[in-house]
Amino acid sequence: MAASSSKTSIADVGEVGIDDEQALCAAAWMLARGGALAELSEAEASLLRATSEVHSPVALDFLRAAVHAGGDPLGTAFLRLRSAERRRQQGATYTPTVLVKLMSDWLVSYRRPGRVVDPGAGSGRFLCATGLSLPNAELVAIELDPLAALIARANLTVLGLDGRSQMHMCDYRAVQLPPTSGPTAFIGNPPYVRHHGISPEWKDWLRRRAAELNLKASALSGLHVHFLLATAHLARDGDYGVFVTSSEWLDVGYGHIARELVTGPLGGLSVHILDARERAFADAMTTATVTAFEVGQQRRQVRIRKVASTDDLRGLRGGTQFGRAELRSTSRWSSLLEPRVSVPREFVPLGELCRVHRGTATGANAVWVTDQNDPRLPAEVLRPTVTKAWELFALDSAVLSEDRDLRAVIELPADLDVFDEDDRALVDAFLQTACSAGVADGYIARHRRSWWSVKLRSPAPILATYMARRSPTFVRNLVAARNLNNVHGLYPVEPLSDAALCRLAGALRTQASTRGGRAYAGGLVKFEPKEMEQIMVPPPSWLESSEPLASLGVKGEVGGDRVAVPGGF
Repeated sequence: MAASSSKTSIADVGEVGIDDEQALCAAAWMLARGGALAELSEAEASLLRATSEVHSPVALDFLRAAVHAGGDPLGTAFLRLRSAERRRQQGATYTPTVLVKLMSDWLVSYRRPGRVVDPGAGSGRFLCATGLSLPNAELVAIELDPLAALIARANLTVLGLDGRSQMHMCDYRAVQLPPTSGPTAFIGNPPYVRHHGISPEWKDWLRRRAAELNLKASALSGLHVHFLLATAHLARDGDYGVFVTSSEWLDVGYGHIARELVTGPLGGLSVHILDARERAFADAMTTATVTAFEVGQQRRQVRIRKVASTDDLRGLRGGTQFGRAELRSTSRWSSLLEPRVSVPREFVPLGELCRVHRGTATGANAVWVTDQNDPRLPAEVLRPTVTKAWELFALDSAVLSEDRDLRAVIELPADLDVFDEDDRALVDAFLQTACSAGVADGYIARHRRSWWSVKLRSPAPILATYMARRSPTFVRNLVAARNLNNVHGLYPVEPLSDAALCRLAGALRTQASTRGGRAYAGGLVKFEPKEMEQIMVPPPSWLESSEPLASLGVKGEVGGDRVAVPGGF
């Protein structure tokens, strides 16, 4: 739908009797049953048979008026009644009004299509918006959720678009589109489901269909990448479209196939990256990128830009032009728009000096994290550990010199026979309590050789935060504290002296920026280990010396455990 009008609030919808999914199903059917979209799939019919709700003519008139006013009262009710957790399983994040309109306006102005396809139609917001502006276009909705499909039927029928609309209750990846006169336009918000929620069969489909285009696909790809690939197979030269997706495919390794599709088969025209601090979707902490494409336009350059707000997307104009060859050789597209930074030629990537590793995931911090003096267990199994990133952010310097304020992680050996009789009794009592809490059945515990043995990494000489709304911080770990998976550990490839490690931590702490990390909604920036290893740092010769930074052509001061350097390296 085009919008949720101010005239139609969630409270208004409740007032007309839509207070559960059965009532919503009944209302959608009563609006759709007299139109050309009244022939339901078995899934929709089964849903309808389970309801006996009847809505008054007044209530239906209210809903019709709200739809004609540009609202989506039934879609709004769906979002209220269906929990966010359930919707996330199918990637059902509905696109807000302003974004629907901006994308629809571009689609209509770019060319007059003979057919418009929405791969994950939801309540039909995109098709209703484009259908009203394209009086001769066939409208094709594809949706897996039977309740959402019923709502889309109702909205299209109320607006008089049902006579040239089709509803396909199926998976978009299995769709076949018959020939049509004129180009086909694709528009929508492909569902975002992480690879954990995708079956092995569909992951095989991704690899197989990618290979047909001479591309390689990773099983780590999210469902939105599957939809991009399906579109590349369905589209013909001259077809075009615009999608809004999560921005992650721009930079991550498993987004490689999406970047290849945009520079290749899909014929990308422009990529518009919304500032991560702007919440494009009210009910999802995700970034947003709008990508416009025209199949068969592979000779064109691709325009890429960052925009501060959704309103700045208007017209999908502007951006810096990049050749397709340059884009194919760039693994992080968002970095193309970052300002160039001058790095002293002596500097080296952090990865040449240190390997960056994630910390340990316990699988149940409420059980495995405790006080350092917990009397329930032998003292030797209680390891002082950095368990929260703020414990590093709170430090005044680049040195962790005391561990008394840290929590402890319980690190039990796989062989419990090493304990004497008294300690073994303590351990057995603790494990019995942990079992009763279901810890042994957790995902991580089930994949350990011994479910009770949380194996912590050896103490990292330098600890680093990696996800925050600010630059990462780096700390010299003088107390041999361990770290959980909310903190990275830096381990020297070759031995470095204590002084060199302190100077390295200080240099990293003062030079760190958000450049090189992955941006997430709300301004969060995350550094994966390999991304952190790309940070440029002074060379070992400087770290092992007492020379000032000026010797490397950088103005700054060196002092003990700190290196004060203006700006970022």
